[in-house]
Amino acid sequence: MEWFESWFDTPYYHLLYSNRDYTEAESFITKLTADLELPPNASIIDLACGKGRHSVFLNKLGYEVLGLDLSRKSIEYDKQFENPALVFDVHDMRNPIDAGPMDAVFNLFTSFGYFDNENDDKKVFQSVYNVLKPGGFFVLDYLNEEYVRQTLVPESVVTRKNIEFNISKKIEGRHIVKDIRFEADGKSHHFFEKVKLHTREAINSYASECGFERIKIWGDYQLNPFNKEISPRCINLFKKNV
Repeated sequence: MEWFESWFDTPYYHLLYSNRDYTEAESFITKLTADLELPPNASIIDLACGKGRHSVFLNKLGYEVLGLDLSRKSIEYDKQFENPALVFDVHDMRNPIDAGPMDAVFNLFTSFGYFDNENDDKKVFQSVYNVLKPGGFFVLDYLNEEYVRQTLVPESVVTRKNIEFNISKKIEGRHIVKDIRFEADGKSHHFFEKVKLHTREAINSYASECGFERIKIWGDYQLNPFNKEISPRCINLFKKNV
């Protein structure tokens, strides 16, 4: 079992990240969908949807949404939100998607870069390309490698519901590794996260190889232009060539 398969299915993962800013996320998605000028009732896949907050909001905006995630427990939770225009399913993003053709695929908040094998990264782009309509959009919201290197905080402690998460971060080769240790329910727990520090050039190479054209890069959730030195995000907008 790979690290993300076990960690993402624990209640502690969701507890650690329970302070995520929903207002910022909804503002970002509102700006993003307006910029893309998607037609009414457009079909969107929220790839690596987690507990479905973005899928639900996209659906409220009027879109037909398919939320996909590898975590079975997350998808079980998401099922309560389903309606005729909002469906959730368990899916490994490396595999072909049984849906489509779709107007857009969103992969948000660094839900990519988990795989050691470069071919697995390429499989993600291929599966997205194959499920999109000609001219469809792929939004890959990723970290800015340069910014991460400059702002890395090696040690921190995060407290959630009386649990102290002791977190250490380091860069090992082409990866950023986050080590997470804590005591809970009478036991010592140890998990880690490992995300590849893809450059924007590498990401564009994977996309071009599949037939995508990158038409924009934003540097933050306000959709400001990307700046290699100071942008916290590298939000890529790709278009499927006809």
